[in-house]
Amino acid sequence: MIHRRLFLEGGGAAIAGASRLKALAEPARKPLFNYSICNEIFEKWDFAETCRTARKLGYAGIEISPFTLADNIDDIKPARRKELRDIIHSEGLRFVGLHWLLVTPKWLHVTTADKDVRERSWQYVGKLIEFCGELGQPAVMVFGSPKQRATGPGVNREQAIKYLTDGLAAAAPQAAARKITICLEALDHGQTDVVNTLAESVAIVKQVRHPAIQTMFDCHNVGDEKEPSEVLVRRYYPMIRHVHINEMDGRHPGTGKYDFVPVLKVLKEKKYTGWVSLEVFDFKLGAERIAREAIEYIRGIEPRV
Repeated sequence: MIHRRLFLEGGGAAIAGASRLKALAEPARKPLFNYSICNEIFEKWDFAETCRTARKLGYAGIEISPFTLADNIDDIKPARRKELRDIIHSEGLRFVGLHWLLVTPKWLHVTTADKDVRERSWQYVGKLIEFCGELGQPAVMVFGSPKQRATGPGVNREQAIKYLTDGLAAAAPQAAARKITICLEALDHGQTDVVNTLAESVAIVKQVRHPAIQTMFDCHNVGDEKEPSEVLVRRYYPMIRHVHINEMDGRHPGTGKYDFVPVLKVLKEKKYTGWVSLEVFDFKLGAERIAREAIEYIRGIEPRV
């Protein structure tokens, strides 16, 4: 944690104590970005307690994985949807959007050779758009779902990309009507074999040519990139509508070697006003500790940005 490191480097308790007194004397520093957190880190927590804890720790928004609420979006009835929206607002958060869209139901696959399954899967995306819009607008939907967009029997990479592109193009008008931006997430080859780099994601965005279909940047997913993250963010910034922060091994920021400063500098230079959202894949330390350490680390490096 940043405060511990500063303590050790600063030469002892006297310096640490002086720093604490200075921090108390100064007004709270406004966050450089809009920080949000992905809710799956809280696993089986009560949703209201999840939101309350996120706000207490300094996050301004909540990003939701639909599978944490129900296996099928049809099972979240209108009254529960209103309740979720009201909880978010009453706890002082803003709704950011959805991610991990197609984890459940298990049959979902948007690029399969099975036309019936493919069409029903895209219909399900439409249901997610409606659900997302009911929780709050504007919002983003991060389209990752690596297994549900991968190649399979009878479908090579070229065909899968075509199915993905056509499906996104068909979903775009509905998303726009709900003030939702679908962000096609690049995922490295260890996760999927369809859309592995930002360049490939942007190529689809350009082919669809609709403002509701854009891309995003995730620090965890740069394994197949050949250039530094900050170069990619600068180049593709006009189409980046969302940012996920994490270490490349899936842990929370500050536990690994990823240098967030260059990326954050580009976002600051470009006057980025979207969300910078914490998404982690290693929950062993517990939700509250991970959430606290992550935001303390990111806020701690802000003076270098």
